[in-house]
Amino acid sequence: MKILVLLSRVPYPIEKGDKLRAYNFIKELSKSNEIHLFAVDDCNTKTEHINHLQKYSTSITVVPISRIRKYWNAVKSFIKGQPLQAGYFYSRNINKIFQSKLEEIKPDHIFGQLIRINEYVKNINIPKTIDIQDTMSLNFMRSSQQLKFPKNILYKIESNRLKKYENKIFDNYDNKILISESDREHYPHENRNEIKIITNGVDYDFFKPMERGKDIDLIFTGNMNYIPNIDGSLFLIKDILPLLLKEKPDIRIMIAGATPHNDIKQLESENVIVTGWVEDIRECYARAKVFIAPMRIGTGLQNKLLEAMAMQIPSITTSLANESLKAKANRDILIADNKNELAKHILSLLNDEKMAKDLAMNGYKFVKDNYDWAKAGEDLNKIITNTR
Repeated sequence: MKILVLLSRVPYPIEKGDKLRAYNFIKELSKSNEIHLFAVDDCNTKTEHINHLQKYSTSITVVPISRIRKYWNAVKSFIKGQPLQAGYFYSRNINKIFQSKLEEIKPDHIFGQLIRINEYVKNINIPKTIDIQDTMSLNFMRSSQQLKFPKNILYKIESNRLKKYENKIFDNYDNKILISESDREHYPHENRNEIKIITNGVDYDFFKPMERGKDIDLIFTGNMNYIPNIDGSLFLIKDILPLLLKEKPDIRIMIAGATPHNDIKQLESENVIVTGWVEDIRECYARAKVFIAPMRIGTGLQNKLLEAMAMQIPSITTSLANESLKAKANRDILIADNKNELAKHILSLLNDEKMAKDLAMNGYKFVKDNYDWAKAGEDLNKIITNTR
């Protein structure tokens, strides 16, 4: 089957969750289909990174969009009463190129990721599947509850507009998929149960246990310009760290990930390392005794948890993050929602080597048993190939 994959970002290099998911879906779908990739590029992706995708794609079209254009698109969307996400990555010039590619390729199916792509395909009469990924309106609503004025107002407005938009576009697609059941439960459409759940996986050949000196006590990873990760980092350092210092004054915490926000950069101290972009995130995981994902806002599955658990790092998170993960508390992972309980879990793992090892091994087994990219790709391929 000839599949045109439409993305709002070039899916390589992988430093964000949507890129990780898109990259692995392309990789898996390419095993039995002819893939044509069309991606909007908002970050001047290097040629060698685009070329990397050629091993999975018959053709690749990457069309740049400038920062000025994106911001102007957002302003226009706001004035029209649309969510910013609907217009942010849209351009009439890019749409002309996309429509031309459709005529040239004549795909059997269009596979798009995130509701951002809807304005390009909403009127196209070709079988379509959209990977909604997360319920974005829920994500923005949760973020609005943690942000300060005036950002909280803007995020609430965006959440309300996204609800209407998510409902409106539902019937534009033959198939809809999400990462987790918890996101499906919050999707704003009466026929939400039609949405298929295809979870993420882990590259177990890449994310595997590594022998390194454990010079970091606690690590948190992710795209550090993403509001849920910014909030998690601030919660970890400003609220949880003071409790840890009472018992372990020499504790070392690493916050690792691309494009750290200024608020995160300012967290650096003798106890806190902020790495920024790292070439191989596995080296950071491998140096750490304990992994934590102190998520208070956000939606979807935390890939960082899958990666850490696959590398046999004992892990801690909140009940919010575990909604999608569905690990068993106190067997596969430790779960708490307030600073005191989270600090208690951290100290327990740092002080009890056997407890940490048992949790790490159980977490590893849980992830191996439940998260697999090959299975996810096979499920997606069935959905697409069975659509006529």
